Parts: sequence; C-alpha cells; structure tokens
Amino acid sequence: MDISVSELKERLEKGEKLNFFDVREPNEYAEDNLGATLIPLGELPYRIDELDGLQDEEVIVHCRSGARSGRAQQLLEENGFNNVRNVTGGILAYRAL
Repeated sequence: MDISVSELKERLEKGEKLNFFDVREPNEYAEDNLGATLIPLGELPYRIDELDGLQDEEVIVHCRSGARSGRAQQLLEENGFNNVRNVTGGILAYRAL
C-alpha cells in the first residue's frame, strides 16, 4: 500500500515517529532529504538486518520519484515485512506540494 505525500507531510509536521527510509544515493540525500534514514537501494539487501523487528510495523520508503522505493518495497515484502508503504511520486512530489 502506498502513502501520499500529503499524508506523509502531515505526519512529519506532527512530529510522528516513523520508520522512514530514503533509498536514494548519498549525494542525492546530501542535496535534499526529509529526515529519513538513508539506506541506498543497492545496499538494502545487505543491510536488511538493520530493520529487524520492524516486520510487523509500518515502514515507509521513498526515493526521487517512486521507482527505486517501489523496488525497495518489493524487496522488503519478500523478506517478511508486512506493512511497507511507498511514497507516491517521491521527494519530487513532496517538494511540489
């Protein structure tokens, strides 16, 4: 299930504690980020143990436009994560709000 940028923005502004991950590259993250934890998509398969314990919790993933985070969502679901939400449109859509 995906999450809209407006829902995400509302929840971030409320200061909600989210399991929120950015799967872009470090240079993209350095330029602009939403405060998510950076785990580049290419590293995710090797760092999945860092998310241990979140299998039944909501996990939100985002990238630039939604494509890489869609792949991250699929990878996490294949590894037993039950509530992974992809940010529709990614950071581009978020910044366009």
